[in-house]
Amino acid sequence: MDGAVMVTAPGPRGDGAVGLAGDRVYDVRHHGGSDQAVYAYAREDLDAWEAELGRPLRNGVFGENLTTSGLMVNEAVIGEHWRVGQDVVLEVSGFRVPCGTFQGWLEQTGWIKRFTEAARPGAYFRVIAEGRIRAGDAVEIVHRPDHEVTVALAFRALTREPDLLPRLPAAEALPQDIKEMVRRRLDKTKTHIPQRHR
Repeated sequence: MDGAVMVTAPGPRGDGAVGLAGDRVYDVRHHGGSDQAVYAYAREDLDAWEAELGRPLRNGVFGENLTTSGLMVNEAVIGEHWRVGQDVVLEVSGFRVPCGTFQGWLEQTGWIKRFTEAARPGAYFRVIAEGRIRAGDAVEIVHRPDHEVTVALAFRALTREPDLLPRLPAAEALPQDIKEMVRRRLDKTKTHIPQRHR
């Protein structure tokens, strides 16, 4: 980013709006809206992918609005609040799910499976307090819920490790559609034992 960029809550999903002025998504059915207002990915994770893929990866190449440095983005707790710069406060709301558009953009065959197996999805945020941010702004964690559901754990629970699903209801800040998906999957796993009639 050059100069300051306004960050606002974009409202419901459906028109491609995200939290940063001048940015938008084109898969309006699955992306954008208040629960996915901002997407952050760690420079350290991009560096790991650079080594694995054998190609340079510039900041923003994964579609992230924020490329962080010195923060373990995937270990952020769902519901955690980050202050970015002086005014903006963001709430960790979820994780990125890889899709065909992402795979096509990177031109990597099998990318969806590879990205999923790595379980380094990056974090989506809601905008709690609006304002301007600029490259180089400090990020401070100003609130952390007392549960242990991280971005990576939630992603793993909903992709490859369903045994982790019972831990997800503790994360009240998950988007409503994710909560409903968790509830449905947990309901399917419950064992129903018929009562014996005497």
